[in-house]
Amino acid sequence: MSTEISTQITPALHPDNVMEIEGYDTDTAPFLAPTMTAFSEAYEGLRQVHTAREKAKTNPTWNEAMQVIHTQDLADKVMTRITRTFDTTRANLEKSIAHLEGELSQPVESKAAGSIAAEVRAHIKGMPTGERMKVIQQAINEGDHIVATAVFGAPAMLSGLGADMQKVLIRVYHERHNPEVAKRLKAMQGAKSMIEDRGGLVFKAMEKAVGAQPHKVKALREAKNAAEQAFILKDA
Repeated sequence: MSTEISTQITPALHPDNVMEIEGYDTDTAPFLAPTMTAFSEAYEGLRQVHTAREKAKTNPTWNEAMQVIHTQDLADKVMTRITRTFDTTRANLEKSIAHLEGELSQPVESKAAGSIAAEVRAHIKGMPTGERMKVIQQAINEGDHIVATAVFGAPAMLSGLGADMQKVLIRVYHERHNPEVAKRLKAMQGAKSMIEDRGGLVFKAMEKAVGAQPHKVKALREAKNAAEQAFILKDA
């Protein structure tokens, strides 16, 4: 999805920015499509308000105040749609991220016979700390599932590891042998961060599109409503 660039809207909100997220490629694009749609709707919504503002200036019956008021009416509707889309997209990303985090942190089942796995753990536990970590990391990198799962498929202390370190190494093991899941997770985390970091820019961009700050529009609307009260026919 590509949106024509507008010089009136900050480049930070253009949907093509999603393609710059680390991990974005043909494999992860489908999972980031909702994020691109959210930014596209924001960008096109802002463009619509800018267009409406310019069109309002051509109405001979509206002074500048009326132009702003009517533009703000449209902006409010557009903002409701934009914020709802961003909120929904972010919430769905959070759920997907939590699911993938679970996949990359799930317990590991030993692939070696019980006696062999026990021997592997005993051997590794007897090594100096530096050598122990080197052997485990080498097993992960080389795909030695017998050694790696022997260590990860039992309580950490049996291999001379701390519980926290074992969790870290299990995560590394899963990422190494499930690269597509790890890539998808990184891309989704990037998408969530982009929404959180840039979503707030829409409010300032919308204010620019309307042509006045919200409190000024509010004051104009109140003045208009107060003036219109004089034209209401009252009962005798």
